[in-house]
Amino acid sequence: MPYVNIKITREAVTPQQKAALIAGATRLLVDVLGKNPQTTVVVIDEVDTDNWGIGGETVTERRRLGSPVPAQS
Repeated sequence: MPYVNIKITREAVTPQQKAALIAGATRLLVDVLGKNPQTTVVVIDEVDTDNWGIGGETVTERRRLGSPVPAQS
């Protein structure tokens, strides 16, 4: 049973976008690894920007200071 955990910052992600992420991750495992979509689990964790750090600073602080924030992957 494949388990995929997607972590994103909590920033106005719509239910439709979350559904697209879940469907896309499931489809990727089916297409690439031949996994059964009925047993593929996808969990999305939304993390407050105060709890996401890059380069020793929170994303909240980096944005406040105008520091570049690398794109999420």
